[in-house]
Amino acid sequence: MKVSTEAQNRQVIMPPVEWRRSEAPVPYPEALAAMDERVEAILAGRAGEQVWLLEHPPLYTAGTSAKPGDLLWPDRFPVYQSRRGGEYTYHGPGQRVAYAMLDLDRRGRDVRAHVWRLEEWLIRTLAAFAVRGERRPGRVGVWVVRADRPPQPDGSPAEDKIAAIGVRVRRWVAFHGVAINVEPDLGHFAGIVPCGIRGHGVTSLVDLGLPVTMADLDLALRAAFDEVFGTPGENALTYSPRG
Repeated sequence: MKVSTEAQNRQVIMPPVEWRRSEAPVPYPEALAAMDERVEAILAGRAGEQVWLLEHPPLYTAGTSAKPGDLLWPDRFPVYQSRRGGEYTYHGPGQRVAYAMLDLDRRGRDVRAHVWRLEEWLIRTLAAFAVRGERRPGRVGVWVVRADRPPQPDGSPAEDKIAAIGVRVRRWVAFHGVAINVEPDLGHFAGIVPCGIRGHGVTSLVDLGLPVTMADLDLALRAAFDEVFGTPGENALTYSPRG
């Protein structure tokens, strides 16, 4: 069987994951262009995987499944088409965005498993601050139960979303990634139906009473990433569709 030059290059060049951190808020078009460039470099074997930690100025992004009716306040902030999966999401100061450009050709050609690992990464990161993050069927992202709030009309506990996930895959290189709320202005989420999910709120680490800094979170993200993703082809946490 003939192996393409692109595939051969990706097999030969596989350095450790590079971690990049931007101090100033990064404009969204600039981030998209940088991710596109990095993905093409990974595909060509000219660069390795990268996790990019950053914040954005206040903005809304629309995923490929976004419904026009879920943009409640279209003139509040700039709105960008993201080309990732999912619906509307808010990004802004106080929210840590982690763009994970990872080679699924080496890590396993399973998008569902990749999304599960992104969720697990977030859950383990939150656990470092004694926050129990949980998955919910049909609701992508990570949720926390709010025992301090009245229950839902059906009697189930109140729940808020604390972290979001959005993924795009190009020739088995995954990009975009996760966003976790540290101390954003939660009122900014009112301009959209976050991720198309009604009936639930949004929270942050500081809203939960935890004075966590970005530096604190970044250390926890790095440690949890190593636990969940390991190195390509080795030590990655096994995908468990039930948990």
